[in-house]
Amino acid sequence: MDFRGLSAFAPTPFVDGAPDEGAFRRIIAGLAASGVDSIGALGSTGHYAYLSVEERVRLTRAAVEEAGDVPVLVSIGSPATRTVLQLAEGVQAAGASGVLMAPVSYQRLTRAEALGLYRDACAELSVQLCIYDNPGTTGFTFDDELYAEIAALEPVASVKIPGVPLGPGEAEARVAQLRAVLPTDVTIGVSGDQSAAAGLLAGCDAWYSVIAGSLPEASLRLARAAMAGDLEGTRQADAALSWIWALFTRRGSARVAAAVATQLGLGADFLPRPLLPLGAGEQAEVAEALAALGASGSAR
Repeated sequence: MDFRGLSAFAPTPFVDGAPDEGAFRRIIAGLAASGVDSIGALGSTGHYAYLSVEERVRLTRAAVEEAGDVPVLVSIGSPATRTVLQLAEGVQAAGASGVLMAPVSYQRLTRAEALGLYRDACAELSVQLCIYDNPGTTGFTFDDELYAEIAALEPVASVKIPGVPLGPGEAEARVAQLRAVLPTDVTIGVSGDQSAAAGLLAGCDAWYSVIAGSLPEASLRLARAAMAGDLEGTRQADAALSWIWALFTRRGSARVAAAVATQLGLGADFLPRPLLPLGAGEQAEVAEALAALGASGSAR
C-alpha cells in the first residue's frame, strides 16, 4: 500500500462488551465511500489492546471486505511477541494491506528489546509495516537512531510519529531531521491530530488520523488543503476542528473520539470497560460543536 495521504482510523463499536461487527462494517463502508486514502482498523482508539486475537482477525476480515479498493492498515501490537506473530499471520491471511505496530508491553521495553520485537515481526511479514510511536500509551520513547535501525528492515514503509512541535519553523526542522536518518522510501506520517496541519504543511507524507474515523469529510478538507500548501484553506479547516483539539488536550483522544462517534449514531458504545465516557458537561460540548460543524446526527 501507499502510506501517503489521509489514513482514517476507525473507532470500534461495542455491545455488552463485545465488538459490534455490524456497526463496525457500516463505519468501514462509510469511510471507504468518503474518499480517504486508507483506513486504519483496530488502532489505539479502535481499542485493539482490549480485543482477543480471534476478534482482531475477524474484524480485520470484515474491514477488508467492506473497504473494497481502499487499503486497510491493521494494528498487530501486543505485549507478547508470540501474540504479535499470531496476529501478523492472522491479519495477513484476512487480507490486510499493511500492518501497524507499537512496542506494547506490560514491562517497559529497553531499546534492544524494542528493536528485537520489530525484527521478529518483520521476519514474518509479507505486507509492509508502519512503525507506531505512541509514547503516551506504551511508555516507550523512540530515538531517531532507533527509527533508522528499524526503518532499514525490509518490510518497513512508514513511521507514525506522535506529532510535531508547533513553534515557528520547528515542525519543518523536525521533519527535515527525520528525513536525514530515514531511508528515502520510508514515509513520515503525523499523528496527534492537534498537530496535523503543522505536520502536513512541514512536509509529512501522511496524516494518521483519529478523528477522520468519525468525521472523514472535515478531515479530508484539512488534509487536502495542507498537502496542497493552501495556507488559508488549511487554517479554515483546522479552525473548524479546533474544539476537538482542545478536548483532546484536556481528556485524551480515546474518550473524545468515542463521544463523537456515539453522538453521530455510528454505534451504541465505543469504550470497552473499564474505560468510562466523558461527563455530561463535556458530552454537551461535543454535541454543540458537532451541530456547529453541521455533523450532528450524520450517521453513516
